[in-house]
Amino acid sequence: MVTELGTRADLQVDHVKVDGRLLQGKQEHRYFMVNKPRGYVTTMDDPEGRSTVVDLLKESARLQGKRMDVRLYPVGRLDYNSEGLLLMTNDGTLANSLSKAANSVQKTYLVKVAGRPEESALDQIRRGIMIDRGRLAETRGTRRDRVLTAPAKVELVRGGDNPWYEVTLTEGRNRQLRKMFEEIGHHVEKIRRIGYGALTLDVPTGEFRELTSGEVQALGRAAAGKKVERKQRLPEAAKLKQTGQKTGSRGSRPRF
Repeated sequence: MVTELGTRADLQVDHVKVDGRLLQGKQEHRYFMVNKPRGYVTTMDDPEGRSTVVDLLKESARLQGKRMDVRLYPVGRLDYNSEGLLLMTNDGTLANSLSKAANSVQKTYLVKVAGRPEESALDQIRRGIMIDRGRLAETRGTRRDRVLTAPAKVELVRGGDNPWYEVTLTEGRNRQLRKMFEEIGHHVEKIRRIGYGALTLDVPTGEFRELTSGEVQALGRAAAGKKVERKQRLPEAAKLKQTGQKTGSRGSRPRF
């Protein structure tokens, strides 16, 4: 019991309780890459009762025999039907910085579309294309409800009646990829994020791994607005392209 004002405690050796609850010391920052499957929402909880990425992480840790004793938060979003690389951390400062620097962080996706877009239509996406800004019912149908996207990189990875493209964005608007391709008349069937800044997706679907110190430092550079230029195709895209070459444009579906 402390009876003297100004008494100091050392949380490394002392147990300090307030109203019977033990105060914890400063929590170590942790950083994880998660390979999100379809069918999970990128939130801490869901009012509709759907599975969240937090549920996924806990279950994956259990199956891998690991203990997840830290509360993690997702950085950025992948919608319910999208897959792939998701960053999760308890470092709120870095998470906020990455969110604020979203327009300077490269995000790379594999996108499967219905039908074969004309090259001239893809060039519209490469230059920037007008899309619906979002849920603004009061301005629906007006020019204020439309926004011009930033230029994007679009490269064919696998041809066929329903081709795959590698698309790199430097912004993250609501359902942006789906809206961009819908503007040129093509429905998006699948989206898989394979790169985020300097991070490259390299864990199986539904699993996770902790980031290296070098990867965390690279995220810090991205949060500071320093762009990362990729010189080579990402492994997931290369694998998909190779699969297409072996089986032909009408071959079997790629396995992720």
